[in-house]
Amino acid sequence: MYSYVARQPILDINQNVIAYELLFRDGKSNTFPNIDPNQATSNILNNNHLTLGVEQVTGDLPAYINFHAETLIRRFPSFLDPKKIVIEVLEDIEISNQLVESVKSLKDKGYTLALDDFDFDPKWDVLFPYIDIIKIDVLAFSLLEISKHVRKIPNKNITLLGEKVETLEQFEKLKMLGFTLFQGYFFAKPEMLKQRKITTTKQNILDLIGQASKVVLDNDVISEIFSTDPGLTYKLLRFINSPTYGNNQEITSLRHALIYIGELELKKFITLLALSDLSEGKCDEVMRLSLIRAKFCELISQTKLDEVNPPKAFLTGILSMIDGILDHDLEFVLNVLPIHTEIKSALRNDDNYLNDYLSLAKLIEKGRWQESEVLSNKIDLTADYCFKTYQEALTWADGMLSNQ
Repeated sequence: MYSYVARQPILDINQNVIAYELLFRDGKSNTFPNIDPNQATSNILNNNHLTLGVEQVTGDLPAYINFHAETLIRRFPSFLDPKKIVIEVLEDIEISNQLVESVKSLKDKGYTLALDDFDFDPKWDVLFPYIDIIKIDVLAFSLLEISKHVRKIPNKNITLLGEKVETLEQFEKLKMLGFTLFQGYFFAKPEMLKQRKITTTKQNILDLIGQASKVVLDNDVISEIFSTDPGLTYKLLRFINSPTYGNNQEITSLRHALIYIGELELKKFITLLALSDLSEGKCDEVMRLSLIRAKFCELISQTKLDEVNPPKAFLTGILSMIDGILDHDLEFVLNVLPIHTEIKSALRNDDNYLNDYLSLAKLIEKGRWQESEVLSNKIDLTADYCFKTYQEALTWADGMLSNQ
């Protein structure tokens, strides 16, 4: 039996990731609609917490975890460290004296509690003395409705968390309404309505990414581009000696570095470092998600015995948020990005094998388990394998970022 988990970032007002909401599934059994959700939560948390460890999934950040009525009444969360989790009370549970008493007991034990998909129904008022956070689906209400309702919340110390925040405009308006926590993909969307010109420096970096998309590297061109950016050169040298790769080689020159690291790894590093430079000033989660997708696509491609030079699958994943990073329409970016046509097709969501890998990564990260299983079957891989591969990619990405 395998346990699957997806994580969705929760950001603060400065767009720093401060926690993850975890979406658990217990193998294929949870794809059936009639499974007992209380039993599922118990089994899943036992399997994940006692084997993988919640902190391993979240990189030691707090985990927001959904609990159904029965698991709350039985006070099942009490075996988890209150410093490491936030208990989410789901919107479809029934209010009862038993539930209220259990919520109060968990609060007294030091747990942080959140109301998920809060709908402003007065029935929740009885829980407000014990609730720390309310999560509001900002697509389910207009901003005017949200503004009117949040003013009536009796507990003024409650933290407001906006779910499904998709644009910078929503993000800014919610901040004005007192929201301080956010979920959604606003950090990955283009932030400007007017198109920005691609500067010479950025174009050099895009050219560097283009070099990584070639079968044969031109070390002279790559060395020239690196030589104009000492920061990129420094990052390359530091990554080569990263514990992630277990290397302790003394590098004496840039050309030495290019030869030492090996062509295939160098191509991935070039893209990673270039994208990191382009991402400066962006939310860190953009880079993290790009890395997870890149490694996942690469591992799937290796399993499928695809041609790995150039590393098309890795490049597809790591460039999957490039439009948001550059604040440009995707088609505009693809027109100036000298990468392989198969990668461009995948990024456009055209039907090819690279798009299948990328789409599978996106489904798993969003916890859309049934759809991900269908796509896994389409590419002749088991859902179990794909979920385990995603966890491997997640761990790798966190390790890479911890070395920066």
